Amino acid sequence: MRNIKLTLEYDGSRYNGWQRLGRDDNSGTIETKLLEVIKKMSGENAELNCAARTETGVHAHGQVVNFKTSSPMKLYEIKNYFNRYLPMDIAVIDIQEMPERFHASLNVKSVTYLYRISIGDVPSVFERKYMYYSFQKPDVDKMHIAAQSLLGKHDFKCFSTVKKAKSTVKEITAIEIYGDENEIQITINANQFLHNMARMIIGTLLDVGCANRPLSDVEQILSGKNGMISSAPAKALGLFLEEVGY
Repeated sequence: MRNIKLTLEYDGSRYNGWQRLGRDDNSGTIETKLLEVIKKMSGENAELNCAARTETGVHAHGQVVNFKTSSPMKLYEIKNYFNRYLPMDIAVIDIQEMPERFHASLNVKSVTYLYRISIGDVPSVFERKYMYYSFQKPDVDKMHIAAQSLLGKHDFKCFSTVKKAKSTVKEITAIEIYGDENEIQITINANQFLHNMARMIIGTLLDVGCANRPLSDVEQILSGKNGMISSAPAKALGLFLEEVGY
């Protein structure tokens, strides 16, 4: 069996995330669309592994998946087949044949998410589906200071809606917040992310930046002191799975 690695980009606006765990109807997921093409292409019921299970409405510039197949098709033929039969909002941008033991999920070393925030006078007509619009300009300096408490290895259960996990201890290696008078971008790099972790961190940092909660809250949420809870998750439309490192 050949082990095929795909790098994907997709617009998550109309999908129920990568996969709907524990539910019968998975037809509206990114995973299902790919599996349908693999079945059409090879006749095989493949198992698809992905680097990060993006949530409902979240986009990707660099999702990584792998599957095994007996298809004799050349790599460029497989890539072209996917891009012919996938919906226009999902695309295979790179394809490689990998060693048998490569696993898109288990071999991940780092994941980077990008969040885009529009702060202009009027929300962009053309980018409104891919940016969160803030009526107030957040204080980027305050957000940056608050983010420093999150760097390093911590138990991030309080910044997640995860119900079951082997471990909720993750390591954030970098949080960058930068922008101009029209847009703020936040990138978060970690070894792994829990369910809704990126959006709950961003939602909390935005509340700090908009003076809806004090700087000290971030550290208290992380420590579990005084029953402090994170802010609601930032809206999914501004979040992109940017890059996966192996």
